[in-house]
Amino acid sequence: MFTGIIEEIGKVKNIKNKTASSIITVEADTVTNNTKPGESIAVNGVCLTVVKISDTYFDADIMGETLRRSNLKDLKPGDLVNLERAVIAGGRLGGHIVSGHVDGVGTLINYKKDGVAVWVTIECPPDILKYIVNKGSVALDGISLTVAGVSENNFSVSIIPHTGAETTLLDKNIGAKINIECDIIGKYVEKLLLFKEQPKSPDTKINMSFLSENGFL
Repeated sequence: MFTGIIEEIGKVKNIKNKTASSIITVEADTVTNNTKPGESIAVNGVCLTVVKISDTYFDADIMGETLRRSNLKDLKPGDLVNLERAVIAGGRLGGHIVSGHVDGVGTLINYKKDGVAVWVTIECPPDILKYIVNKGSVALDGISLTVAGVSENNFSVSIIPHTGAETTLLDKNIGAKINIECDIIGKYVEKLLLFKEQPKSPDTKINMSFLSENGFL
């Protein structure tokens, strides 16, 4: 589990593509502290398992499903990525509950200055937008943000100067693909509301005695 509070910006050192997966190498010097192989680091909001690590970089596998659902498939050496280690029990939950399981990608369609802040507008498909609630939480490329506005096909967030300086979001070009993870609470509520119990099979009276009495044994 993560909080959406980015610890540092890392740089993609290498990506080795396989038949249906990839291995990514990321240069970093904060998230590598006290992290061991087998532990998790969120890269642009995607929970990845560390397979190799040193003081200055880590390697992680990216499975085919992750590549299909996220913007990690578009990364190339030199690209900057948001990094966060898994939250420690007892630590502060400064953002919101982020699983690192991306729902899909949206498209960055507009920047708008608003005093010291910047409004960022993201266009996304209906199956993602239905979970976006005004004043609710959303993770964009792993950044915990508050939804500031919702329309029929997009939503907006307001980026304060600190968030802009400590993450990659304001460095993106218009048209960039952004990983979106919706608040998990809405998805659980929807599942419970739509869940229907399967009808139980009627009790059968066929047993060994029945078969014997009716000449089958």
